[in-house]
Amino acid sequence: MIEVYLFVNPLGPVCLESETNLLDFMTTSEKKFQFRVMPLVNMQTIQDIMKRRGIPANDIETRNKLFNDTYSAALDVKAIQLQGKKVGRNFMMRLQKAVGCEGIPYCRALVEELVTEVGGDLPMFKEDRPSVFVKDMFQVDQDIAREMNITLHPSAVVYNYACERDYGVLLQGPAAIDDLPELCRTDEENYQIFHIDGYLQKKNEQRVRHYPKHLKLVY
Repeated sequence: MIEVYLFVNPLGPVCLESETNLLDFMTTSEKKFQFRVMPLVNMQTIQDIMKRRGIPANDIETRNKLFNDTYSAALDVKAIQLQGKKVGRNFMMRLQKAVGCEGIPYCRALVEELVTEVGGDLPMFKEDRPSVFVKDMFQVDQDIAREMNITLHPSAVVYNYACERDYGVLLQGPAAIDDLPELCRTDEENYQIFHIDGYLQKKNEQRVRHYPKHLKLVY
């Protein structure tokens, strides 16, 4: 089995593209996957969004709105995930498309419309959304991201359980995540080998030598 943790901007079009590509790969692959999508929100990710969009770093008003909208969207995602992984994933991807790709302003009316559109239970969502439990779930995701040294989105951490489980590989940025299928091709039972761009990383080596910079080990 291969376990993938994907950390994303719940309103971001770039993250939507990475999610779509990964889901397409997992659907067509013969391997078994466990896929966890986690909204990531912190001041570093907000700064990265502003830089990507060409927004001045001293634009405090825009910074605050970006943070508030992204944080609120992350809580929306955690609330709808209580109704199942699939409906939660469909909701977030639809939200990313609406806000990130179609330019529809993030608002409560849009969120509730999308909950219904993806087959969610709207009354249940409204009840769960303001709960402390949802905020705690969001915080757990942020704690996991911090433990895995996630600094930007999209980022993915991959564990290939066909091999030994001592570490995973961290892929940061959309270009790096495109390499994920290569990480899933090894069938080594006793000796973990991740092969990307012609480089090999063997489990018992103490350091990563001659290895692509976007790859890191996660212990």
